[in-house]
Amino acid sequence: MTWRDNVVAEAKTWMLTPHVNAARIKGAGVDCGTLLLEVFEHCGLIPHTDVGWYPADFHLHQSEEKYLSFVNMFCDQTEPPFLPGDVAVFKFGRCVSHAGIVVEWPTIIHAYIGVGVIMSSVNESLLLYNNGESRMAGVYRLRGQE
Repeated sequence: MTWRDNVVAEAKTWMLTPHVNAARIKGAGVDCGTLLLEVFEHCGLIPHTDVGWYPADFHLHQSEEKYLSFVNMFCDQTEPPFLPGDVAVFKFGRCVSHAGIVVEWPTIIHAYIGVGVIMSSVNESLLLYNNGESRMAGVYRLRGQE
């Protein structure tokens, strides 16, 4: 199995975990950011990373790209074709504040508020547009992984 296969397989084990802000426990609670950290850490691709506490609505009150700064710690923006294990990021509110792991483009696994960990297409309405602007803010690939 490749690292990409391992990432997708691990992400699938988180399916139906409830969305709980800042939680990191499979089956009990996770948010979209901690899902990424737990999956990549479990696969041995990144070290344990503590992002500290943050309010669930941080993205509505500031324009600081805090979420994106954590993605940039381990990933670089990439161009198509987007591959399994890549990270699709989205802008909700004033800054990047949501992401999912690519299963097979355009399908991602992500933890969505009020829903939990699901698999869906980036083309679904909840991820597509905000006031006519695309929510999609790019796709990132783990640094050092081909």
